[in-house]
Amino acid sequence: MKKIMMLLALVLTLSTSFAFTGEEAVNKQALASFKTEFAGATDAAWTVGNNYYQVAFTMNDQKLFAYYNTQGEFLAVTRYISSFQLPLNLQISLKKSYSNYWISDLFEVARNSGTDYYVTFENADTKIVLRSADGSSWSLYQKSKKA
Repeated sequence: MKKIMMLLALVLTLSTSFAFTGEEAVNKQALASFKTEFAGATDAAWTVGNNYYQVAFTMNDQKLFAYYNTQGEFLAVTRYISSFQLPLNLQISLKKSYSNYWISDLFEVARNSGTDYYVTFENADTKIVLRSADGSSWSLYQKSKKA
């Protein structure tokens, strides 16, 4: 009985310590900044990259991703959006020029310097990624042939 209790205590201790290793590896300034900027966020899950921290979280029923540098300074927040959430002029431009393609990915990147939009179009042969850095027009970001 004593051995079973010790084993259960050990398992509980190990599982508890592994459950919180994500935040322990993150810069304290990034954690504090996130908690201030995104108060009310839920389901935060941190990922440590080579030169950045990413936190995936939910806020106002939306899945968001915030990025911080290794010093803990905010870099950007991203979210997936629908084409109806684009500025009207960008919507119209896409409908005119890319009616033979379907949208496979569309997201917004908000930084202190402004907001960018990225849209990925596909057809049977081609994949095109466009970027709008100024909110008024699209530019070709990447184009590739499908295999």
